[in-house]
Amino acid sequence: MSEAAPQVKLILSDIDGTIMPAGTHCVSERTRAAFHAAMEAGLAIGPASGRGVGQIPAFFSGDAACCATCIATNGLEGYLEGERIFEKLLPHRALERLVEVLAEIPGSGLVVFEGTTPQLCSGSLDDLYKIVPAYGKTCEVIDGLPDRAVLKANAFLPTDLDGSRAFSDRLNAAVEGLDFDVPMAGFLNIMPAGWNKGEGVRELARHLGVSLNEVVVFGDAGNDLTMFAVAGHPVAVAGAMPEAAAAARWHIGRCEDDAVAAAIEVLAAGGWPFTA
Repeated sequence: MSEAAPQVKLILSDIDGTIMPAGTHCVSERTRAAFHAAMEAGLAIGPASGRGVGQIPAFFSGDAACCATCIATNGLEGYLEGERIFEKLLPHRALERLVEVLAEIPGSGLVVFEGTTPQLCSGSLDDLYKIVPAYGKTCEVIDGLPDRAVLKANAFLPTDLDGSRAFSDRLNAAVEGLDFDVPMAGFLNIMPAGWNKGEGVRELARHLGVSLNEVVVFGDAGNDLTMFAVAGHPVAVAGAMPEAAAAARWHIGRCEDDAVAAAIEVLAAGGWPFTA
């Protein structure tokens, strides 16, 4: 008699490099259909992304149902069926200290967001453009940190992945009250100390009344490590950063081949797609 598939009640997926290939601007039609199949099967499903909540619907071609439940801003925002269930703001004094530290690191800078609009408050627009051209094209240059509360901010430095890890380590050591992680080369997420995607997963699961052993998460990068650490079933796509691949319990095919969509289709049908 075959062993029963583990019970799954919540599915979360990173976006960039996990369900949306580099160089594209939205997920595939198959991925959106798989999300809907999961919802129709009674599963909670949504993205878990470093992107702000206002940025996410466009990646699903405007299909708001696919992201009505989500973790956004690298765990700082959580939504359940369209209702915000938590929000964590960045401490202003810690951001001020960060600006001081970045001033000592040539080529580095800080971008904050007002809604979906990036605002450059330190560093060079040219350096930002080298790393995230979309932000470089639309970024407003402002004079220092804004007086308002800041939810989403990113530090940047034109460098490779090893240099980005060293950059993150330096900032984690130098700036009290903030944590940093590496979603991609040259670009760091910024969180209040002790809060991250993993804590976002915990909070969303708590609101749903779901055990962490009933959670499947998909990812590919350093900022997925914290949710890999808390979810019962962390899954890395092929080509993930080495640290993400090492932390995953399960491994599937490439983002470019809709591997996550294929896995969600099986989960929605009551099956179990993971073997290694």
